[in-house]
Amino acid sequence: MAPVPPGAAKGDYPWWLVALAVVALALAGVIVANDLYRQVFGVVLKGLWVTIFVTLVAFLLATLLGLGVALMALSESKVLRQVARFYTEVIRGVPILVLLFYIAFVGAPALVGVVNFAVGPLVAAGTMEPVQVRDLSLMWRAIIALMIGYSAFIAEVFRAGIQSVDKGQVEAAKALGLSRFQRFRLVVFPQAIRVILPPLGNDFVAMVKDSSLVSVLGVADITQMGKVYASGSFRFFETYSIVAYVYLFLTIGLSLALRALEKRLRRGIAP
Repeated sequence: MAPVPPGAAKGDYPWWLVALAVVALALAGVIVANDLYRQVFGVVLKGLWVTIFVTLVAFLLATLLGLGVALMALSESKVLRQVARFYTEVIRGVPILVLLFYIAFVGAPALVGVVNFAVGPLVAAGTMEPVQVRDLSLMWRAIIALMIGYSAFIAEVFRAGIQSVDKGQVEAAKALGLSRFQRFRLVVFPQAIRVILPPLGNDFVAMVKDSSLVSVLGVADITQMGKVYASGSFRFFETYSIVAYVYLFLTIGLSLALRALEKRLRRGIAP
């Protein structure tokens, strides 16, 4: 491999990251030294675990659902392919915020109605109580909405990654007598995952930011804790500066980790 020209190496130096680190350290110093900023930071930080929980659970469920939709889109059945296409086009065409309201105030009551209809005989016999809409918490309604919203985008990521695998290798695996599941597990998925991981990681970072939308339902995440504090203290500048600082710390940290992982994957597939 030819050496990297010195000029190119200097040009590629991440000065933006150095500048960002300086700003982050300066703001961290302000938080430590200033009682008001320290108090705001403590309040906002109470919502951190809710943000992490909502993001992780919703992304895991969205990944599983997206993989299922992608496999339907690649199925030999025309009906399954059309259903998958209908699902992805409709869901991707609805804003996440609208989907959040729809799932919370329309989908949740409908789901409870279906459950009560299914367990109607048990309710009539007195062996169980009917399910109430309030039994499905707003946090889980938000998780379901994020899961559905992101599953359509993740399905397209999986579909593109699977289709990037050379068909000749799939045919060779079929000639060796491997079943459809074995071909997917042993041949297709290990190669597709290198293509899938970078955009999948980008979707994860995007979900960290979009998880702030759950605050409109009153879920006590980072944004909601900041909104409550700001509305009571009228310290909007200090509060939302801290909220932005926490989100930037999360998203940029994740982005850097994903870039490092992507470089390792590239080195792994380099000849």
